[in-house]
Amino acid sequence: MSPIILSGIVVFITHTLEAVTGFGCSVLAMPFVTGLLGMRTGVMVITVLAWILAAYFAITKRKYIDWKQFAIIAGFMLIGLPIGMYLFRSIDSGGLKLILAIFICIVSVWQLIRLSRTNSIQKPLVGKKALPYYLLLIAGGVIHGIFSSGGPLVVLYASRNIPDKGKFRATLCLLWTTLNTILIAVYLKEGSFTAPVAKTTAYLVPFVLVGIFAGEKIHDKVNARTFSLIVFSMLLLTGLFMLIF
Repeated sequence: MSPIILSGIVVFITHTLEAVTGFGCSVLAMPFVTGLLGMRTGVMVITVLAWILAAYFAITKRKYIDWKQFAIIAGFMLIGLPIGMYLFRSIDSGGLKLILAIFICIVSVWQLIRLSRTNSIQKPLVGKKALPYYLLLIAGGVIHGIFSSGGPLVVLYASRNIPDKGKFRATLCLLWTTLNTILIAVYLKEGSFTAPVAKTTAYLVPFVLVGIFAGEKIHDKVNARTFSLIVFSMLLLTGLFMLIF
């Protein structure tokens, strides 16, 4: 099978998951798509595809957006975003792959531990208790600048402060729309988003559209916790595979 078809299958599955949960498509798709298309091309392609999905939900579900939490999350992530964008241009692909693999393993284990404790009551983060999570948001901005996939770190904060599933998805999708708009503008300005990259992206857009359709159909029927467990279990296996091989 061609790299485009294989990438399309990955894009469909991961974007269906994000259409249900509001996060996960970039960080889950990135190891596979970058392996098929190359690190820098894969990152740019996934950034645009994730932007399409996020923009759709940010517009169609705008009445569910939690504007206060969006401002907090975006504000802290924008501190780290320029650092990640600089690292994306200055670090070699091998270094980027190693960082991505370690990042995936750490976040996956962290998320699986958190999900195993969801039966306990988790109150919204306020005061000093929120400070470590603000640092995670800044780190999420750095990761997003490098890989366009800072979602897992953001989810650690957002899952505590946006408990409603509909608001959670809409707010995070507005966040990805905002951050990825900045990344895409930089790609265009520096000339890295070339015609071949744009062509590859166009080939994969239909897979995103089908993923949106499928995700919309099952959003209200699926258990979001079960989906999250599957996503982060797969992420952990992917990260371990990348570290070993």
